[in-house]
Amino acid sequence: MGVKLRLRPDGDVRVRKLRIGRVPTLVLQPASRAPVPVSVLWIHGGGYITGMKEMVYMGRALDLVKKYGVTVYSPGYRLAWQKPYPAAVEDCYRVLAYLSGRPEAIMVGGESAGGGLAAAVCMMARDGGLRVAFQMPLYPMLSNLDTESSRNNHGRVWNTRRNHLGWWLYLRGKAKERVSPYAAPANQTDYAGLPPCYTFVGDGEPFYAETLAYVEALRKAGVEAAVDVYHTDMHAFDMLRDDALSREAIERFERHFEKALERYC
Repeated sequence: MGVKLRLRPDGDVRVRKLRIGRVPTLVLQPASRAPVPVSVLWIHGGGYITGMKEMVYMGRALDLVKKYGVTVYSPGYRLAWQKPYPAAVEDCYRVLAYLSGRPEAIMVGGESAGGGLAAAVCMMARDGGLRVAFQMPLYPMLSNLDTESSRNNHGRVWNTRRNHLGWWLYLRGKAKERVSPYAAPANQTDYAGLPPCYTFVGDGEPFYAETLAYVEALRKAGVEAAVDVYHTDMHAFDMLRDDALSREAIERFERHFEKALERYC
């Protein structure tokens, strides 16, 4: 059973449009109550080459506003066909720096390429002295180099061919080189001091191996990190299908979010 794509919120959410520097940004807040003092930078997916800030209405972030009263910021970062790396991560970091000047606790998350950008922004924040309380890079696009699961992958929605195209456009001539972890977070060598993390991923999709490697690297560095794995080869299954597996993933994600609110904010 498929789901209907949402490109606008319902009446429970109030939306403002904000320009932070050159970055057009949607700001989502609960419509009928005062927001809690937590801001979530939520970054849309699309393989670095497609997608838009309005995708925030389709995924996990919308319910965080409705159920928990947080404020979500969704940046319209520059896509790779417009400008390659570092444009996208610089745009997202600009929004994070804006949030860091406010009194709220800050979380960072996103889906797919947005998850990769979330991880990169957390690394930039640590290195730049900005505090992020919690990170949620869901089935993140982290490695520009082939992994055990991204090599010869024919999964649904995202596969090896599309993955190579996304990285080629984002990194241009350096798509097969060991680039900065700000470009491909899987290339990080020092994970100490990064924010606690929760993620989930399908075991048959391209990003399975790099997601598990990221969580394991955080744990080895003494960072609390958890991952749930689901038996599916459909990338972004929680956004694209309304079935028992998606509902389980959403429920577990929200339980981890609740715990993060209690522990880190």
